[in-house]
Amino acid sequence: MKILITGGTGFVGSAMSQALLDQGHSVTIIGSSEKSCSRRQAQAGLACIAADTTEPGPWQDAVAGQDALINLAGKSVFTLWTKSAKEAILDTRIKTTRNLVDAIPQGSSMVLLSTSAAGYYGNGGEEEQTEVHSSGNGFLARVCREWEAEARRAEDKGARVAIMRFAVVMGKQGGALQTMKLPFQLGLGGPIGSGRQWFPWIHLQDLVAAAQFLLNCDQCHGPFNFTAPGAVRQIEFAKALAGQLGRPSFFPAPAPLMKLGLGEFGESLLQGQKVLPRALEEHGFVFSYPELEQALRDLLHQ
Repeated sequence: MKILITGGTGFVGSAMSQALLDQGHSVTIIGSSEKSCSRRQAQAGLACIAADTTEPGPWQDAVAGQDALINLAGKSVFTLWTKSAKEAILDTRIKTTRNLVDAIPQGSSMVLLSTSAAGYYGNGGEEEQTEVHSSGNGFLARVCREWEAEARRAEDKGARVAIMRFAVVMGKQGGALQTMKLPFQLGLGGPIGSGRQWFPWIHLQDLVAAAQFLLNCDQCHGPFNFTAPGAVRQIEFAKALAGQLGRPSFFPAPAPLMKLGLGEFGESLLQGQKVLPRALEEHGFVFSYPELEQALRDLLHQ
């Protein structure tokens, strides 16, 4: 297949593009700059286009000749949510997706895998959240609703659209785990707030495999929760991470401090969703890392 990936030089995009190349696909990645493209070593079957995907431009010409599109572009949400940061979080997702869909030819038979997030469900409390549940409240839920709506416009052009609602992605070479493990390595780690909130997560290897599964599943369309089936609470995650690192987990981050120091983003970390990957499992996808302990052993010790 010929596959184009927006956000193709990022943490997830780099792993995704390499896996697809290893399977013999022809991959075009969109990087945010010439520098980001230059970091990707020249490989057979790989092309990199440097472009600002929030703006229409020549990069859109590459869309028409593809069999599949994987939309991963978007500014990280792991930052202080100032007004400008929230605008960037929203714009990099909505405008990129809009421009990508606009470039899809009418009557297309291509596949669009477009990212969303478990934040779609808002603060889910104790209720299990599957793909049939409606969106929640809050900034991230709003971003996800608008993001998904832009992607679904591709259905009007004939494309098969699958929405990938990512949980927290954990990998060896970047992502949330690399940030979260530092305080634990220093002996200062612990749960966030009460630690009772649910913490959806997924191993990067399973995320990439699930995307490849959707590419080849002609019956797969609509939303899919990209989260491991072994749901855990935040305090369980903290204990498991500390245990794998051989460090204590004595220092919780108090809720008032999180709200004071990180504002609206800190408040979002005190909430959670018990998200389950029902649609993926019903279509026959099998996780390699369904349980947290198994995933952390692989990521920290292999």
